[in-house]
Amino acid sequence: MVYEYVLAGVLVSLLSSVFFVIINNTFSEKKKDDVANVSATGVFLAPEIEKSTDVVIVGAGVAGAALAYTLGKEGRRVHVIERDLNEPDRIVGELLQPGGYLKLIELGLEDCANESIDAQKVFGYALYKNGNDTKLSYPLETYSSDIAGRSFHNGRFIQRMRERATTLPNVKLVQGTVTTLLEEKGTVKGVMYKNKAGEEMRTYAPLTIVCDGCFSNLRRSISTPNIENPSCFVGLILENCELPHANHGHVILGDPSPILFYPISRTEVRCLVDVPGTKVPSVANGEMAWYLKTVVAPQVPHQLLKAFLAAVDKGIIRTMQNKSMPAAPQPTPGAILLGDAFVAFNMRHPLTGGGMTVALSDIVLLRDLLRPLSDFNDAPALCDYLESFYTLRKPVSSTINTLAGALYKVFCASPDPARQEMREACFDYLSLGGICSNGPISLLSGICSNGPISPRQINLFLHFFAVAVYGVGRLMIPFPTPKRMWLGARLILSASGIIFPIIKAEGVRQMFFPATMPAYYRVPPVHQRTKTSRKHVC
Repeated sequence: MVYEYVLAGVLVSLLSSVFFVIINNTFSEKKKDDVANVSATGVFLAPEIEKSTDVVIVGAGVAGAALAYTLGKEGRRVHVIERDLNEPDRIVGELLQPGGYLKLIELGLEDCANESIDAQKVFGYALYKNGNDTKLSYPLETYSSDIAGRSFHNGRFIQRMRERATTLPNVKLVQGTVTTLLEEKGTVKGVMYKNKAGEEMRTYAPLTIVCDGCFSNLRRSISTPNIENPSCFVGLILENCELPHANHGHVILGDPSPILFYPISRTEVRCLVDVPGTKVPSVANGEMAWYLKTVVAPQVPHQLLKAFLAAVDKGIIRTMQNKSMPAAPQPTPGAILLGDAFVAFNMRHPLTGGGMTVALSDIVLLRDLLRPLSDFNDAPALCDYLESFYTLRKPVSSTINTLAGALYKVFCASPDPARQEMREACFDYLSLGGICSNGPISLLSGICSNGPISPRQINLFLHFFAVAVYGVGRLMIPFPTPKRMWLGARLILSASGIIFPIIKAEGVRQMFFPATMPAYYRVPPVHQRTKTSRKHVC
């Protein structure tokens, strides 16, 4: 009996060993298959795309939330992944230009920027310099009384749009942090993300749209960014005070750089102090409060000074790095960048408040381009077709980008006498009124006309050099001298040194003559069109 038990034990051990070897080999092969499904960048390659989702959207900020609602309303099945679904608390993205509000109406989201979030109408700007001021009103005479800019708490605006998006049954909004784009043979198939519980998840779709903001960790996967950091914004909220010009943004041409004020509710005014460079005084040790009281406060309009000092004493001071980057598209099958990840693709200095206008204009354009397509499964053909997106968006985006970059450089103080003259000339030119103020402010508002010859850019170019010529003319009065003539020549060179690098970065041909670009005439792939498809004029 003992012999039989020993023999049985030996047989069981032998069988167990064989079983272990088989299992181990099976898992080793599975692991090899998984490794084989990883691209050179370490990204898992999906065997096939899920059929339950048409579009994955990374980020549910202004661009992501608006796009999710827009595509969902078009009948697309949308999966949105946002790193934090709590109400954002930002110091920018609070001013929507009239052109952006018109796009919001076009998307059916205008009720997200109304009295429900205590949004305030904005009718233009007031410009201050050395105690003088001039009011620049938007040319809205041909529009209904409701058309104006809007200013608000950024977080309230975003939450309202998220709520609207989730009312659609075909839009799924989840909290998670996207870590990687899933690629196969150069085509993006979806994303890998960690959900709220920290679990690693994968989701697949034929089209992935990255809208995860200016701090995007995915932009380098599908663009070649060259980001500049010209300055930082220091943000305060002034309470229970009235702006000198009601329902207007206020820009103080301060030293060393501009200071902004605009309403964000009935009782609150946002103050943004621009600090050049990448470093700001420390908030924690009191250096920032000292800087605001000694350097900034003497330049604040007296009507706002008391509220400004009270806000500094309150100690709720926020800072944010400003970023600037021209569009550098790198078409990738299965993916596209949008919004401030498009900041990943396309950013501008926030001085002019044009970011949301560009993002909403892009969403309207992208919606119209995708509308004729029944599905997005042919990634190479879709990528080729959507190259037109980068060309068609130029008339709006390049105008706002160029204006933001140029105005910021002109508005900053400089020890260079030519730059000082340019700054003085700009203020005086805008103060002339008529076409001298209506032209630039209409460009700033995003409501001027558009066409294949891009009158926006031509108007911008002409007004910019009109300022320079006006500055030279001022120097020649009462009579020219060699010193004044030399300063005038330097002023023209300084103006050229500001505007031409920005235009070059945006692309001369794409900016001024987009209709000469082949991508301007791309049509939807024939096999992907719906039966009722038609070409949309964007």
